[in-house]
Amino acid sequence: MSHAADELWMRRALEIAERGRGHVEPNPLVGAVLVRDGNVVGEGWHQRFGEAHAEVNALQAAGEAARGATLYVTLEPCCHHGKTPPCTDALIQAGIARVVAALADPFPLVATQGVAQLHAAGIAVEIGLCDAEARRQNAPYLKLIHTGRPYVLAKWAMSLDGKIATRTGDSKWISNEASRRKVHELRGRVDGILVGIGTVLVDDPLLTARPAGPRIASRIVLDSKARLPLAAQLVRTAKTVPTIVVVSSSAPAERVDALRDAGCEVLLPSPEHDGAARMPALLDELGKRRWTNLLVEGGSDVLGRFLDVDAIDEVHVFLAPRLIGGSQGKTPFAGRGVETLAHAWNLSAWHVEMLEGDVYLRGWK
Repeated sequence: MSHAADELWMRRALEIAERGRGHVEPNPLVGAVLVRDGNVVGEGWHQRFGEAHAEVNALQAAGEAARGATLYVTLEPCCHHGKTPPCTDALIQAGIARVVAALADPFPLVATQGVAQLHAAGIAVEIGLCDAEARRQNAPYLKLIHTGRPYVLAKWAMSLDGKIATRTGDSKWISNEASRRKVHELRGRVDGILVGIGTVLVDDPLLTARPAGPRIASRIVLDSKARLPLAAQLVRTAKTVPTIVVVSSSAPAERVDALRDAGCEVLLPSPEHDGAARMPALLDELGKRRWTNLLVEGGSDVLGRFLDVDAIDEVHVFLAPRLIGGSQGKTPFAGRGVETLAHAWNLSAWHVEMLEGDVYLRGWK
């Protein structure tokens, strides 16, 4: 089959893999397309964590037509027993003739072993077609495997002159309803949504996806002094939607106890993780919980701290066609910042979309 045809089918596999986003994490997004004599005979994607993998779903769709077919799959087929049997066994038994995979799977129990098993069974295997697209699609999974930390998405809405609030702190609403719907879509597919105590005290947010998405994100508040009011929406809903309050050793014990009694989980990092080490330590803890995606919504102090420790992987920016002005109007990032443009956080790729007058920019480092 020609390279152009191979690329066509792999792009189809990448397209259907997206249907699992928000449903399969911490597993990777995977799409699979079975092609025989130039025709698709079966398609499948990983639909939900713990359920059948993309390859098995495609084989079931194809039936006997899978024998002698080529499989286009976005990630190396698994070869170990986890929540489901090995995909390599199913492919061998089905009589697949050729496997084209976009990426090798870095998961230690797979990591080239899937390819080796397929080769041993006489199946031709090729790795690397559309690998850049596949890496971006599964960047959160790859980061969790390689670093043990979740993928961090930073989100903010701002005016044309770069303000996220007026000098009085008023920020409702800078962006329009279409932009806010997009934010709710984001919230509905992440493991956690993080803000600082300043944002909570000013806005009293609920930080839920409305309507609900495939995931229910935990809400995280960075609150060193445990100032989070017991009357705040986050606290009043803590027994139904997980709420985590990250405090410091200086937080009053009675405030910590009150938050726990209200249903919040209180995280107290060890003393050596105060200051600049606090954010990396929190990401390590969330990685241990197998979180894949963390959405950081601000405010500017929190976003600045994440930027200062180089912990942002992707940005979602909503630019509204309005001017706020004023030297005291808040900008998206406080913190230390960089000293020279050579050290600035640069986008390597981006996507721009119009949302009923707002400009939505999604960018990757």
